[in-house]
Amino acid sequence: MSWLRTAVNKAVEVGNNNNITRNIKNYADTVVHHAGQAVAEGAKLFQDRIGSRSIRSVRQTVKRLEEAAISCRGFERAMLLRRWLVALKEIEKLSDGSQKSLEEVLASDEAKDTPKRPSLVLYCDSDIGDAPMNFQEVFLQSQALECITISMIIEAPNEEEISLLQEMFRLCLTGGKEVHNAVVSSIQDLAFAFSSYQDEVLVKREELLQFVQSAITGLKTSADLLRSDIEASDLKKKLNKLSTPKEGHDNASEKTAKVTIEALREALADIRNCSTLEKILLKKKSLNNGDSPEIHAQKVDKLKILSESLASSCAKAEKRISDHRLQKEEALTVRVAKANEAEGKEKEIVAEISVLEKQRDELEAELKKVNISLAAANVRLRDVREERDQFNEANNQIVSHLKTKEDELSNSISACRAEAEVLHTWINFLEDTWLIQSTYAETKNKQVDEELEQHEDFFVDLAFNLLSDYKKELTPSISRIGKFVENLKKLNERSEKASGPSDEDAKELNPRKHLEEEYLDYEAKIITTFSVVDNMKDQFCKHETLSRKGDPKVKELFNDIEKLRVEFEAIERPTLEIETPKIDTPNEDMQMVPESTQPKPDNTKAKTEAQPLLDPAAELAKLESEFGKCSQDYSTEEIGDWEFDELERELRAGDTAPGK
Repeated sequence: MSWLRTAVNKAVEVGNNNNITRNIKNYADTVVHHAGQAVAEGAKLFQDRIGSRSIRSVRQTVKRLEEAAISCRGFERAMLLRRWLVALKEIEKLSDGSQKSLEEVLASDEAKDTPKRPSLVLYCDSDIGDAPMNFQEVFLQSQALECITISMIIEAPNEEEISLLQEMFRLCLTGGKEVHNAVVSSIQDLAFAFSSYQDEVLVKREELLQFVQSAITGLKTSADLLRSDIEASDLKKKLNKLSTPKEGHDNASEKTAKVTIEALREALADIRNCSTLEKILLKKKSLNNGDSPEIHAQKVDKLKILSESLASSCAKAEKRISDHRLQKEEALTVRVAKANEAEGKEKEIVAEISVLEKQRDELEAELKKVNISLAAANVRLRDVREERDQFNEANNQIVSHLKTKEDELSNSISACRAEAEVLHTWINFLEDTWLIQSTYAETKNKQVDEELEQHEDFFVDLAFNLLSDYKKELTPSISRIGKFVENLKKLNERSEKASGPSDEDAKELNPRKHLEEEYLDYEAKIITTFSVVDNMKDQFCKHETLSRKGDPKVKELFNDIEKLRVEFEAIERPTLEIETPKIDTPNEDMQMVPESTQPKPDNTKAKTEAQPLLDPAAELAKLESEFGKCSQDYSTEEIGDWEFDELERELRAGDTAPGK
């Protein structure tokens, strides 16, 4: 309302001594005061309604949901899934009956609130300022579903948890029952593969779980998309209720269809609904969950590269095992050859010792030589045995070392093969979920494109029908305005020729007044119609990126109405006695004395009924301000026109009141 106060203040500065401007200023202050009181009462009523209900924080609720989904195991996890399902099914029951706005839900809950039945729980953060949300919207906004899915992969679910998880997917994921069953089956496969994946080689377990989390997020239903569907459905219902334009007019009758201010407002509301629906559909098309195609391709490529690296590592390890086995066989062969050689030498030395002992007995003369030879032979025998023992010990160490290496490589091969199988399972899961997500995205985009095309045709037809009706109404109205101007000029010429007031002049006052009132009525309707056409033109040309099929016809109607505007502005506006304040003279006082003694019920009745009819004039001024007619820089002529237009509306309201 600040624009109205500014305009009135400028009008007072131009004509400070004019009584009309002072009255307009007082009326504007009253309107501003009542508007402020209405806003304050509405805010207080909304606060009273919200205050009696359970309001919880969105952040804290999201945090609790995610912590519970991660920490719960076994029986607690099944109980958590049951509680979530009960809450989501309650929200589903409320949404299946009828799609209601927040105000209707609050009103229905207020009517049903009793001490035995708790009210609807809403979630809102005051510092953010968003609209209150229900449990389903908060649950979809959180990562609770992704966390409970990761918990199912870390610890395999039982049959009861599988059935509960399928029901959760029905309420929270896109797609049908087959898609949900396929996702649950994939999660079971991931859990089985994850249980055998203990030793990490190249891929971290947390990274694989993050991939699953992003995939589930891509399949999850968006709360913003649900709200967009509800808003679009409400706007479509409003647009479908529009009545078709009536055909045929009775040219001979004076009761032709006239464009009223209420009809102009309804037309403006329809155009705004069309524009709002178009914005919602474009926003719905831009909503996407989960990973983009580039990120998905990067994840799959990364897993494929890691799988190929693990396969290459396994092949290299197997080759090294074969090499070690060959070395082991060669070492055993050398060991056998050395053992045989040592045994042969030992036998030869033993035979030599026996011969020498016999020679000792036979040749005592040569005992000294034989003892020396014996000692030497014993030394050689000891050296050979020590060499054999040392060789056996070294050979055993080599064999033991090779066996240890073989065991380590075997364990590495089993770990690489297990991780490769897990990676193949993850790749299949990511490819399946991405196929489902891309199919849903294509279906959604195709549906939105069809709805945009239907909306475009409807919007063009609506604009064409309204502009055609306005053109038909403006042509006779402008010609009628021209006739009014000519008749008023004739009356002015006749009044100028007359020397003074007479009985004939008094008789002419009533036809002139009636003629001026009809002129003001037609002028107000024509100006309002031009304002609606300007706003319609702005709405029609706002979205320049959309191609409209009916552009030539609609533009031609805009050009025709613009020509009618030029024709209307070319008509010179006459000076009206209704708008000119009268100055009393003694002669007129003498003539009005006998007339004042007679009762005047019509005038008193018009004055008493003029006050409640000022609200439509204020609403008309508000409507013109919404059309963009008000600006910050106003000239003196424009401010004068505002004063006379306001006075014309008040007089017209006062004259039409007795007729009702």
